[in-house]
Amino acid sequence: MSRFFVVHTETPWDGLGTGQISHIRLLSLKSVFKSYPIIEQPFFNDLSYKIKDYIHYSSMKTIRRIMGPNNEDYDIVDWNFIWAFDKERRMYQFLFQNIKEKEESQAILVALAPPELAKLLSKHGEGAILRTLSLLNDPSTIKFVMVLYAKGKSIAEEQKAVTFNKRYLERLRQADLLSKMPNIQGQWFPSIQPRCPVCNALMTVNGYKVVFGKPICPKCGYGKIE
Repeated sequence: MSRFFVVHTETPWDGLGTGQISHIRLLSLKSVFKSYPIIEQPFFNDLSYKIKDYIHYSSMKTIRRIMGPNNEDYDIVDWNFIWAFDKERRMYQFLFQNIKEKEESQAILVALAPPELAKLLSKHGEGAILRTLSLLNDPSTIKFVMVLYAKGKSIAEEQKAVTFNKRYLERLRQADLLSKMPNIQGQWFPSIQPRCPVCNALMTVNGYKVVFGKPICPKCGYGKIE
């Protein structure tokens, strides 16, 4: 079992729009704490205000897939990823899963990077988490903050849809082939009845098409015993 989440995201700095996907590994906080820390909504509200007021705060839709420590895929809609640098050139990466408790929105701090930051939080606990989050909302100490959200359906969902469509089209193709097979008088199998050597009509035995006996031509009477 891995201890890492992996975020698949289009590169936010990709001004050419090539759609290149980066894979970012983040350490699961379940390996640091007994349970995931819960972050209250005011932190995200403050961050939203900073995005509106400061040019070095931004948000965009770039997340394409999120995989858990057991390679499980998640619905990317309820996730966001914060990527930041402070003016001392320290990097911060946080992965959050949004939840709603009654009428209040909250978020679980699921994973982070770099691992050194996890060691710091493990050593100093809740106080270190609060100080770090406060730092992200301080424009004077931050070089940039990017908040990344989901972009459309996840890559995993799209792959499932493509697989389903391929199977469906294959079934349609097979049905089409069956419908075009040699089909005499509505039967799924070609008739094995002999044809009359005189008039070429299908021959029967006493009016039945599939029986054992001597065939008789219903058209010219060939084979009939006088």
